[in-house]
This record gives sequence, C-alpha cells and structure tokens, in this order.
Amino acid sequence: MPIKSYVLHCEENSKKELLKELHKLSECEVIPAQNHEIIIVVTDTESEESDTKIYNQLLEMKGLKHLSLVSGFDAK
Repeated sequence: MPIKSYVLHCEENSKKELLKELHKLSECEVIPAQNHEIIIVVTDTESEESDTKIYNQLLEMKGLKHLSLVSGFDAK
C-alpha cells in the first residue's frame, strides 16, 4: 500500500477553499500550517491505482499553486 506525503502551496487567499476540497478526499490526512499558505497531505491508499487517482485529483484542485512530493513508501 502506497503511503505518500505532499506539501501543497496555495494560491493567495485560497487556503480555506482548498482545505474544504481536500477534506472530501478519502485515504488522506490533511494538516494545514497555522502561519503560512501551505497544507500537508498524507495519503495512505490500498493500491497504485488509488494512489494515482488521488494524485491526479490533487493536481486538478482549484487554488493549488504548487504540489511537492516529500516522501513516498510502498509496503508490498
């Protein structure tokens, strides 16, 4: 099962809306920074297919300025 963590950089004044959309995703934990326009997302998926689906959903989110993969682990 793939486990990955991402740092999401938000566009200016879009953090709240982006957080709402992120909380709709299953297999994710969302951790917003208190003093910056960034959000940490940790995914824990059952398959590579689910992992790819979440990654693509993240890329398409409105208000996302930049997405960085910080760490990835696949427990097979």
